[in-house]
Amino acid sequence: MSEHAEGPYRSGYTTGRGVTSGRRWSQAWRGGVYLLGSLGSGIVTALALPLLCHPRLARRWAGWHRDRAGRLLDTPIAPRPAPPATARRTWTDPTTRRNLLWLPVNAATGVALGLAALLCVGNLLPAAVATPLWWAFEPEDRPRLFIDIPVTDWADALILGPLQLLLLTALAYLFLPPMARAHARICLATLSPSTAEQLTDRVAVLTRTRADVLDAHGAELRRIERDLHDGTQARLVAIAMRLAVARQALSDNPRNEQFLEGLLRDAHEGTEEAMTELRDVIRTVYPPILADRGLAGALTAVTARCGVPTRLDIGDLDRVPAAVEAVVYFAVAEALTNVARHSHATTAGVRVSRTADRLSVAITDNGTGGADHRRGTGLAGIRRRALALDGTVEVDSPAGGPTTITLELPCG
Repeated sequence: MSEHAEGPYRSGYTTGRGVTSGRRWSQAWRGGVYLLGSLGSGIVTALALPLLCHPRLARRWAGWHRDRAGRLLDTPIAPRPAPPATARRTWTDPTTRRNLLWLPVNAATGVALGLAALLCVGNLLPAAVATPLWWAFEPEDRPRLFIDIPVTDWADALILGPLQLLLLTALAYLFLPPMARAHARICLATLSPSTAEQLTDRVAVLTRTRADVLDAHGAELRRIERDLHDGTQARLVAIAMRLAVARQALSDNPRNEQFLEGLLRDAHEGTEEAMTELRDVIRTVYPPILADRGLAGALTAVTARCGVPTRLDIGDLDRVPAAVEAVVYFAVAEALTNVARHSHATTAGVRVSRTADRLSVAITDNGTGGADHRRGTGLAGIRRRALALDGTVEVDSPAGGPTTITLELPCG
């Protein structure tokens, strides 16, 4: 789905030989705008510090800075946890403490780095004005270059003006991007949860998914038992009874061929129906097509059977664990079933790719949208299967469409 960063903050700000001059100037521009915005937010933070100490305001203020820093670094920002339900828990919540810590940090770093950017950018204007228009000012109001050198003749204007422009432009080109990145990283480092908090959250997620997996496993066993008991077992009992009657009839009256033929025909048909039901049950446990054709072949068959024209794009997957293959197969099959039944789509697409130890699956359609796992459309089952393997599921389905369901599964 998306490219994985090679480092903690891989972004458009990566410098190196491959970075073009135009891209570098874009970085300098973005960095300058970001730092000037940080200067304004730092001043606001310092002036409104007592007001911003309210947990809800601090949360919103910190969240705005997190999103801003993430956009600058092109770093995906994890969704923030929901705020605590009670005021007492709000004040003791680690997130609240980080938000409050960010206030003085932002006031200090934002003002310091923002003033440096303002000094650099702000002094470009006097140089640009002094070079051609120094003579238009009164002697006492003549522009000054390099902070305190007045421009009194054309020699000063033509030498000092371009020199100041060149030096300040070089400073902006070289230092504004790393200064902006430094502030953004300080922001994310201050507002990001600690390792202990991440571990606690991870344990909570695993505990919840484990409970969901156990519930799903129990429900699946009950379904298989019910299908075998009510379907296949009942048919096998009926077959056994017919064969017993046929055996008895054969011993009593060997010439009653029509009666025997009817019993054997019913037994044969029942056997075929029982075999079909057994195959259906086995298919829900682990689709035989995966063992026969592999994941690519199984997905090709699923997309071919879909009632909506579906394009399949499969990259180089290498070896994928069987459990991951089953989850992908069931997810694609369920999603395409929903597309055919509910979306009113005319086209759909399935894209499967692998990056390092992550398998990504994207199912799209151009239907009416509005898919929601809380309404029992099969998405809840997809999410449950993915979470059982420590995967993630994202559903983007605005009203009016289109819909994109994205799965990411570990397959190391």
